[in-house]
Amino acid sequence: MEVVSGNGHYSWAKEVKEFDETKAGVKGLLDAGVVKIPRFFVHPPESLHSPSPPDNKSSLELEFPTVDLRDIESGGDRRKEVVDGIRQAASTWGFFRMVNHGVPTSKMEAILEAVRRFHEQPVEVKREFYSSDSRLKVRFNSNVAQRELDAACWRDLLTCVYHDDILDPEEIPLVCRKEVQEYVECMIKLRETLAELLSEALGLSSDYLSRTECMKGESLACLYYPICPEPHLTLGTVKHSDTSFLTLLLQDNTGGLQVFHQNQWVDVSPVPGALLANIGDLMQIISNDKFKSVEHRVLAQPVGPRVSVACFFNPSSRFQSKPFGPIKELLSDGEQPIYRDLLCSEYYQYYKTKGTNVISALPHYKL
Repeated sequence: MEVVSGNGHYSWAKEVKEFDETKAGVKGLLDAGVVKIPRFFVHPPESLHSPSPPDNKSSLELEFPTVDLRDIESGGDRRKEVVDGIRQAASTWGFFRMVNHGVPTSKMEAILEAVRRFHEQPVEVKREFYSSDSRLKVRFNSNVAQRELDAACWRDLLTCVYHDDILDPEEIPLVCRKEVQEYVECMIKLRETLAELLSEALGLSSDYLSRTECMKGESLACLYYPICPEPHLTLGTVKHSDTSFLTLLLQDNTGGLQVFHQNQWVDVSPVPGALLANIGDLMQIISNDKFKSVEHRVLAQPVGPRVSVACFFNPSSRFQSKPFGPIKELLSDGEQPIYRDLLCSEYYQYYKTKGTNVISALPHYKL
């Protein structure tokens, strides 16, 4: 598509195609010495600016929730305290920071370094993994906008998809294979703990979510946000809510993540050794809006690179083959379902067809 501007004709499709064909990602632009970002990375001003806080309330006054998972196996008051904290955070912020979560610091440091190592390889090495084909279990790309005139995000990513907790190690790039495998093992273990705590927070038996297999698949997004020469014009990740059931995020000390809360963007500062958990759209559906999936974004910055690892928990093959909706046990007191039953594939497809023009597909499935 060609757009006429004051500078003459601009072909969005041509510029995107040329960028994609380099298979070098955003880092390739920097390596080539760009000082101005390509036009297809430029976002409209309204998506970059922050709304004014209500009643002039500063985001500094908002305390981001932190949950300490220490000694949760002891049961009693300690476990109740943790469950209550998760319930409160999941129903308001949709996010919470976790400390004493059991994932060794050495494993977290190793995966961050491995992700950096992968992305900083020569283009010739990374190129064999470059693809926009979402059917591939392992792929490297820049998540360039697929719809005409949608703005792209200033980032590169390596994606590793585990179906039913399984991915052939040989498919993972050798430069980060060991670290990815070990980190995913830690994520699976933590998932089981969180599945129990989230089940209890919903008033269900502790094994409820685990039995449904609603989180028995992982998609690991190994993200690399290079320094941006014009950070005021673009975003590292556009505002969105996750299409997963649950997401666990590890970020380095660079910062840039923001969560939309009380009509304002709140900075989520990195805390050494901590992990972030956030509720996904599908969890909001099955919880019948008891848990909230909220918008978040990552700012482009003049510093970096920023490295982060997001582990999206998705349903097993068995779960995906069946329609799902609000958990019936949560409707036992006469509460009406907010959403209709649907298939996971139906939800994902709707989200994709809307590109960056939809923040969440949730309203489309409300009764």
